Amino acid sequence: AEADSSAVPTSICLSPQPAGSTILVAVESGDESSSSAPPFVAGKTLVDGKVIEAYTATDGTKKREEGMQVDTMADVLGCCSLGGSNDGTDTDDNAETCQALQPVVIGQSPQFSTEQSLEVLGAAREAWNGGSGEWPQMSLKSRIEAIEHFVRELSKQREAIVTVLMWEIGKNRKDAEAEFDRTVVFIREVIAAIRMPDAAEYNDEWQHVGSTRAFVRRAAIGIIMCLGPYNYPLNETYATLIPALLMGNVAIMKIPTIGGLVHSLTMDAFAKTLPHGTINFISGSGRATMPPLMETGMIDGLAFIGGSKAADDLIQTHPQPHRLKVFLQLEAKNPAIFLPDLFATSEEAALDHVINEAVSGGLSYNGQRCTALKIMFAPKGSDAGLVAKRIAEKVESMHVGLPWQKFGDNNKSYSQITPLPNLKRVAYMKKLIDDATSKGAKIMNKNGGAIVGGSESTLMVPAVLYPVTSDMDLYKEEQFGPIVPVAEYDSMETVLEYAREGIYGQQASIFTAKGDGSSLLIDRFANVFGKININGSCGRSPDSLPFSGRRSSAMGVMSITEALREFSVPTIVSYKEGNVANSVIRSIEKESSFMETLV
Repeated sequence: AEADSSAVPTSICLSPQPAGSTILVAVESGDESSSSAPPFVAGKTLVDGKVIEAYTATDGTKKREEGMQVDTMADVLGCCSLGGSNDGTDTDDNAETCQALQPVVIGQSPQFSTEQSLEVLGAAREAWNGGSGEWPQMSLKSRIEAIEHFVRELSKQREAIVTVLMWEIGKNRKDAEAEFDRTVVFIREVIAAIRMPDAAEYNDEWQHVGSTRAFVRRAAIGIIMCLGPYNYPLNETYATLIPALLMGNVAIMKIPTIGGLVHSLTMDAFAKTLPHGTINFISGSGRATMPPLMETGMIDGLAFIGGSKAADDLIQTHPQPHRLKVFLQLEAKNPAIFLPDLFATSEEAALDHVINEAVSGGLSYNGQRCTALKIMFAPKGSDAGLVAKRIAEKVESMHVGLPWQKFGDNNKSYSQITPLPNLKRVAYMKKLIDDATSKGAKIMNKNGGAIVGGSESTLMVPAVLYPVTSDMDLYKEEQFGPIVPVAEYDSMETVLEYAREGIYGQQASIFTAKGDGSSLLIDRFANVFGKININGSCGRSPDSLPFSGRRSSAMGVMSITEALREFSVPTIVSYKEGNVANSVIRSIEKESSFMETLV
């Protein structure tokens, strides 16, 4: 399966769409359409409870509504529009069937200035009002009911959101639907966890500690700055945003530059169901908008999913960083370790299983997941070569295409490899591949690293590289894309050193047939990684389990219950028995929104 990297074409043709394939477009009713026209999401923002829409039409005219005006708009490009003929760089023998992939405008995003961002902060401060605003003073029961109303409204936009996820970030239809549905399930499970009778931090039971009686319930922190990622713009963002809102916080959401259009489709639902100023949106340059807000010292919490350098820079701008509640989900370089016991002739089934796990773990959604397997370690020599060969064979059988394309006899399988979000990501993949091949690694699969659809395309064939060595950038840098590095180890000490000396600590996978050597790795990895997977790829689910990390991979814990704790503080109402009459306590309970029962 090994391919000569020098023979890989710069770009190859995009095959005609299989029979029965459809290109989908968002419509207000949420119905599916077979039209090839891309969606268009008008530039919007939500500030102080009002959705403000403004966009520049193709004739140059501007539409504006009352309220804050954001005059500067940026076009948002879809990653995967079918253009005309190829640009001459394609090498397919049947060139007349070639189709170029070209970016197309699918929406607009308001570009906030520093002054406008500070105006948004003013709306958030008014809504928080030192903890006395409408939302933080609302009972937990009422906040839950409001969020449930929001979910019902959001569900009306499911098809539109799924379509935008396909066009803007190249997520295939199945995965886009799963992201929306998993987000709704997550919200409902968080609410169910609050309502559990044994949830002591949220119920209305008094605790007895000696002569002290105590009512314990979690309460808000304040104004939360929420920055989500482009790869899971809905699910990852809402996994922090919704728990923060349920606890009574007020939120300012910075919309990501890529993957931000889905948030425009949520604004009406938020405006309809939550009090004014409870959530406010900012879009545009992160450097122009976020640091000025943090510098005011008025931000009480940060929910950040992205790169560690950007997180560090932002945190350091707070004048009192010790009082900033920080939750971070950052980079990872998750290793997979193939143990020697897999390579006995009697363990073919076990080896085949873990090869499938490695391919899925490394290339699901093009490898653009913090939980993706980022490097494979196998015993030096023929065993490692076999792993690279088998992975390459699996990769060559994967469907490379557009997010809505279907494959197979019954058109039931969607594209497994889809376009990257922009040319910058393609350039970074090429840089990593060039560095590795210049230092001795070979591309093991046919056309690995090639671009499908012309020079403007971002659809890249995955590259399996072997052997990847410690002097290559790919050995330590997170690729966050469709590259599968396979490295060799002489002894288990090589693997242990990689884990011990690395700067990340999210997850690892151990692949084994009989468990030989697994205990050593588990014992050492237990103080390095947040999760150790045996014969399975890395991942966040199930959401009922804590999702954590160490070092430069995370600060804080995400799960159905842990996310609530990350954005709240346990608050106690207590008294000594004999000091307060029972009738007084009952009167307080009846009149207090903080102490109101959930039933």
